[in-house]
Amino acid sequence: MRYKGKEEGVLLRKLQLIIKRGIDFLLSLVGLIVLSPIILVVSIMIYFKLGSPIFFIQDRPGKDGKVFKMLKFRTMLNSTDRDGNLLPNEQRYTKFGNFLRKTSVDELPELYNVLKGDMSLVGPRPLLVEYLPLYTKTQARRHEVRPGITGLAQVSGRNAISWEDKFNFDIKYVDKFNLILDIKIILLTVKKVFVQEGINFEKGIKNQKFKGEGVKK
Repeated sequence: MRYKGKEEGVLLRKLQLIIKRGIDFLLSLVGLIVLSPIILVVSIMIYFKLGSPIFFIQDRPGKDGKVFKMLKFRTMLNSTDRDGNLLPNEQRYTKFGNFLRKTSVDELPELYNVLKGDMSLVGPRPLLVEYLPLYTKTQARRHEVRPGITGLAQVSGRNAISWEDKFNFDIKYVDKFNLILDIKIILLTVKKVFVQEGINFEKGIKNQKFKGEGVKK
């Protein structure tokens, strides 16, 4: 009986993941259509205020560690020194770029990644490819599901979150995943954005590169 109950739990999880993918596809498609005027206006503003390219494209690991191209709006200038090297981030920030980041508008193009199936609306944020060989077995479990535009870590800690806390939240999401949890995370995300708590999805630990420190198992 215990085995049967576990088997039913696995089947229920698989069913919810299938439904989750359908919801992701539908909402990302509707989102891209409804938000297309905003996306167009922001694209034009970026072109004139920050220059070309309009989008920031970077390799990120997705489900099972498979690498994909993540799409975001560019938020910094491409200013360089005499040798052609990019200036430090602090010297390339602009008020406009900071506004895009604070309001999370820079994340809108990721709806295309969700539509394609590279990402989900909710899941562990996709980190850098260079971190892949640094994960412990426990940390690597964050790749058992599709990465998300927002996630449990993002609505739980914002900028103050540490790497250890982040991974703990990511693994907790993987273990506790259900559609009700996804809905709660989406609602919390919307709330934080609209009450001027724009979620800095990746900026809270931007100056603290992950170096392979383990977390408690």
